[in-house]
Amino acid sequence: MPVVNRIADFSADMTEWRQHLHTIPELGFDCPKTAAFIAERLQEFGVDAVHEGIAQTGIVALIKGREPGPTIGLRADFDALPIAEETGVEYASTHPGKMHACGHDGHTTMLLGAARYLAETRNFAGTVALIFQPAEEGGGGAQVMVQEGIMDRFDISQVYALHNAPGFEPGGFYTTPGPLMAAVDTFHVDIQGVGGHGAMPHETCDPVMAACGIAQAIQTIVSRNHYALDDLVVSVTQIHTGTIDNVIPDTAYINGTVRTFDPRVQQMVQERMTNIVAGQAASYGVTAELRYDIGYPATINDVEKAGFAADIAREISGENRVVGEAGREMGAEDFAYMLQKRPGAYLFLGQGDTAGLHHPKYNFNDEIAPVGASFFARLVERAQPLTVAEGA
Repeated sequence: MPVVNRIADFSADMTEWRQHLHTIPELGFDCPKTAAFIAERLQEFGVDAVHEGIAQTGIVALIKGREPGPTIGLRADFDALPIAEETGVEYASTHPGKMHACGHDGHTTMLLGAARYLAETRNFAGTVALIFQPAEEGGGGAQVMVQEGIMDRFDISQVYALHNAPGFEPGGFYTTPGPLMAAVDTFHVDIQGVGGHGAMPHETCDPVMAACGIAQAIQTIVSRNHYALDDLVVSVTQIHTGTIDNVIPDTAYINGTVRTFDPRVQQMVQERMTNIVAGQAASYGVTAELRYDIGYPATINDVEKAGFAADIAREISGENRVVGEAGREMGAEDFAYMLQKRPGAYLFLGQGDTAGLHHPKYNFNDEIAPVGASFFARLVERAQPLTVAEGA
């Protein structure tokens, strides 16, 4: 089955919505313009209820089907990133230093498209809960919405989400049963030494050398402290120190990310990093403080729901354009918190050969929005079918 005909009919409207959202990127939980636009469209579509102010600017809208039944949740994130846009498009960001560099404007548009169709047709039993979420990019908006009780308040029994995928064929889908994306932690190391003249290093306790030693030693966690078949990434991504060529500074700072799937591996990394930082600091005669922040958990698809969702994707895009067991990857996603509370699945939707996510030249491919909206719509109709076929 191709893109739903009715959704294809208003695809131009979807492009207009998406490009408008692209002009007004907002960060974290502070997304009032975005939330207002979403709420206005939902009211126009005639949904049954719009609940605003969840996790500050999050929204849950409800559409009731033609018969009683359970509630299925569909989630889209809508926050942007603190990146200066370089796309050059006529609808580029009007908020300096902010842009939709991850396609959340497109995710929101796909769910709005599904909402319009489902509100018009209602060819399903039970209820659809449309979850529009702020603060995916580091704020943990999904966790806050869960903590504020959306799963119980709206009696959601299963939940699904999509994310666009640059580099994968446009309109194709991929996912995997079980673990899909990694848990993400962040580490910070603050080093205090004794600075001095660059020509007299013997009078200093050099934090620059200590930072280099700590960074190199941290990398041995992957190569020497974990079992090779357990997925693990430890990346030092920042070292900041010094101001001029002839001065040894007093301080240095190291920052990086850790990606794991197994809580035992996560605990091992934290313990080894604690010992390495303390040991390296002592060897260089400096003091160093490790701050280890545990972030989003691993995103784990329900095996049955992932298979079901892949089947729906095949209805939309065809058997050869869906990979149902694509394997797992080391990115992270706060939809994990929703999957911890309810069974469901997270899928990727290809958007073609474009700039990568979080790149200043990234732009969502509007041609795939009707595909994503059709996936959401068919998912609802297949998951919660009417007991009496329409027209029977």
